[in-house]
Amino acid sequence: AHSVRPAVVSRVPLHVTLRIARGVPNLRAGVPMRAIRRALVEGKERVGLRVVHYAVQPDHVHLIVEAEDTRALSRGVAGLSVRFARGLNRALGRRGRVMGDRYHARSLSSPREVRRAIAYVLLQARRHAAKRRVGLTTTLDPCSSAPCFDGWTRGKPREGPWTGTVVEPRTWLLAIGWRRHGIIDPAEIPGAG
Repeated sequence: AHSVRPAVVSRVPLHVTLRIARGVPNLRAGVPMRAIRRALVEGKERVGLRVVHYAVQPDHVHLIVEAEDTRALSRGVAGLSVRFARGLNRALGRRGRVMGDRYHARSLSSPREVRRAIAYVLLQARRHAAKRRVGLTTTLDPCSSAPCFDGWTRGKPREGPWTGTVVEPRTWLLAIGWRRHGIIDPAEIPGAG
């Protein structure tokens, strides 16, 4: 739907979803995932858009971002989309469209809303496994920024291929505010209750 995008206020983070065009191979496979990570390393902080968390699914990407204003959100997402498209086409030896028509953005204006969004994004693989009733583990998803997140009830951030793909949050809501509703248990199933 071509609904009106939310007004962007620099102190309010956003949950952004980018859809991938049909015919593009599974983004979570080795080669596409490496291309996505390279694009994130290069584009995580540009033109007023900052990528703080992400999760890659087979046909879409979830981001939690901070943006200076509406223009920064639009330009930043466009730039990141171009990086994804060029990187994926180059890595896969293909040509053609990679990104879907539009992206979806939702403002996260309260600590509870931010906490839910972080859990939803970082525990996407767990959420999908629960829906399929298969492979439900508490292992952090390597196709996300979950392994480098410092807000889990157990475990510490660790180095890996995800290192350098995100930036530290600057907004109060993403840095501190969400913690008022409790740090996140890796065994949670977002949206289950």
